[in-house]
Amino acid sequence: MFGMMKNSLFGNTEETEYKLLSSETKDGVSFEVRRYDGAKYAVVSSEGRTFDQVTGELVRKLLMYIGGSNEQGVAMGTAAPIIITVYPRNDGVLSRRLVVAIRVPTSYQQSPPTPTDSAIAIEDRPGMTVYALQSGGFAGETEYRAEALRLTRTLGETAPFQRKQYFCCSYDPPLKPYGRRNEVWFLQEEP
Repeated sequence: MFGMMKNSLFGNTEETEYKLLSSETKDGVSFEVRRYDGAKYAVVSSEGRTFDQVTGELVRKLLMYIGGSNEQGVAMGTAAPIIITVYPRNDGVLSRRLVVAIRVPTSYQQSPPTPTDSAIAIEDRPGMTVYALQSGGFAGETEYRAEALRLTRTLGETAPFQRKQYFCCSYDPPLKPYGRRNEVWFLQEEP
C-alpha cells in the first residue's frame, strides 16, 4: 500500500501520448479529436456494482500493480490517464459493468511485470481515434454522465462514434485536492 501511495504522490507520471488531429469548438463546447497508438494495458473489470461503488477499489488494484505489487516487485512509476470503459443503457444510466485500465509505462511495454492479483490482466489494445471533452473537479458517475451528454449533444446524432460504450478518464492521483483533470472519450467509428 505504501508503494502505491509513494508511487502516485512522488513518482513521475507518464501521460499517454497522442496525435492531436483537431481541436474544435461547437456551440461553445471545446473538444479534441485525438489518435492514440496501440499499447499494453493493465486491466481489471467488475460486474454487479455501480460505478461509484466499485471504481475506487478497481483503481487501487491497478495503482498497487504499477506501484510494485507484481511478481517482479517493480515500481513502474505512474501513468495517466486511468481509463474506465462504461456501457450506458438507452436511458443514459450506466450498466453495472465496468472495465478499468491503465497504460503500462513505456519502459515496461515490451515485457510488463506479471500481476500478483489474479483479477488483473495485461491486454494488448489497438490504436484508436477519440473525441475528447475535458472537465475538472472530482468526477463520479453523475459528472461523467453529464459530460457524456454534453459531448453527445455537441457532436450531434450523425457523428461517427460508438454509442454502446465510452471512456471516463482521470489524470490525477486520488489524493490530489484541486486542479483535477477528467475527460470523457467517445471512440470514433473507423470508416
